[in-house]
Amino acid sequence: MSGLTREERVAALREASVVLVSACLLGEACRYDAKSKGSHKVIQALEGKEVVPVCPETGAGLGIPRPAVELKGGAGAEVLAGLASAAEVESGKDQTKAFLLGAELALAAAKRFGVRVALLKERSPSCGTHGTHVDGRVVRGQGVTAALLAQSGLIVVSDEDL
Repeated sequence: MSGLTREERVAALREASVVLVSACLLGEACRYDAKSKGSHKVIQALEGKEVVPVCPETGAGLGIPRPAVELKGGAGAEVLAGLASAAEVESGKDQTKAFLLGAELALAAAKRFGVRVALLKERSPSCGTHGTHVDGRVVRGQGVTAALLAQSGLIVVSDEDL
């Protein structure tokens, strides 16, 4: 995870002209439960900026609604390293390939549009920036997409940092 303080992450967001954003925070009903997490704070923070909305899970072809997924054996960095996985909570069906594809697509969008800052939904197995669902509980760590973006040099900001 980034060594930046909350204040430094928020300052980077304020200074950014283009921001990659979890689509659910913009009001898109793209979450696993077909709901959004539209946030007035997020909309305010993005005023005057170019926005690149992404939902790594739907981008990878997972439907809406879809079964809830959690990480198994570690957080996003461990999934990227091949040491952990992403699996449906109820069935146990492996969705690691879809989560890795979604992360790669989000990174490709960030590169295409010159994004240096991403504003992501906390606790998501894809987008969680400080905490994510692992083995049935929320633990400290990043989701798969947040980890890939951070490893690639982007500043990752949580909606809860605002």
